[in-house]
Amino acid sequence: MAKGNRGFGSSLTEGLEDTELDSAAPSESIMASRSQTLARLASGKVVTDRTEWVDPARCRPWRLHNRDLDHLDEESCRDLIDAFLSAKRQRIPAIVRRLVNDPEHDFEIIAGVRRWWTVQWLRAHHHPDFEYLVTIQHVSDEEAFRVSDIENRSRKDISDWERANEYMRALEEFYDGSQSEMAEHLKISRSWLSRLLDVARLPDEIVAAFADKHDITVRVARDIKPLAGDGRALGLMVEEGRAIRAERDDLGVKLTGPEVAKRLVRATVAKSGSAAAETVVHGANGKPILRYSRSTRSGLSLRILPKSGAPVDEIMAAIRELVAG
Repeated sequence: MAKGNRGFGSSLTEGLEDTELDSAAPSESIMASRSQTLARLASGKVVTDRTEWVDPARCRPWRLHNRDLDHLDEESCRDLIDAFLSAKRQRIPAIVRRLVNDPEHDFEIIAGVRRWWTVQWLRAHHHPDFEYLVTIQHVSDEEAFRVSDIENRSRKDISDWERANEYMRALEEFYDGSQSEMAEHLKISRSWLSRLLDVARLPDEIVAAFADKHDITVRVARDIKPLAGDGRALGLMVEEGRAIRAERDDLGVKLTGPEVAKRLVRATVAKSGSAAAETVVHGANGKPILRYSRSTRSGLSLRILPKSGAPVDEIMAAIRELVAG
């Protein structure tokens, strides 16, 4: 697998020399040799006949790039910001292709959106002389996808959610929905590709239960996906997801991805005889005040939810009503 990716990527790095990276990258990855090769220190406006310093405002991300732009901020790009300031420049070129018929942009970013965001942030925060280092390539859309994949596959700062949705779009657009063909082109196993695509295939109602979509990992999807195919289990998870969202919105309770997954899966456990699904009771202010369940074995079981803001009298009245029922 690694050999195939290095072979494809080698055509992108011809003529460039080794140097240190912008920021730390995985030491053992399919991109290690390529990243070192790409990193030639710029000594002028043009580094090679294909690598240039350009205005980041004249660049735009490719429509199939794998970065979630909403998640690019000072905190998530802090490592690059510090690295650029320390080196007084960007060291690793982004990969772009030239645009035509776009009066506002000259280049489309295939790989390097995070570097592009960082340069723009620096220019807006007291460093207007920073420019964007790019390597210009002539590639088709499918080749552009593979270039982006080679560049980013081993990067730990790309979430499974981002990668899964990029792969799902590429699967339909370039490989006619054939996972076997896509896996062959990317030199990856079909089983790994299938597990990753399961992240993007989770129902919207389940995805909404997570405070941050980036918390939905391959492992989380592995636990939830088999249950999502069962109508009864899916209904129970959707109901639990609504309760999780209500707790988050009304009470500020923010669970981690694994915690959300555990609650969703637990909600699908058979509720016959000794157990029953919990129901949420809302107060006059619209916030949840109680969660309760009934069973033939243990009777009425309830929890008083904290920070609801409901007065004691209202909570006691709700409890009395449940007991009377």
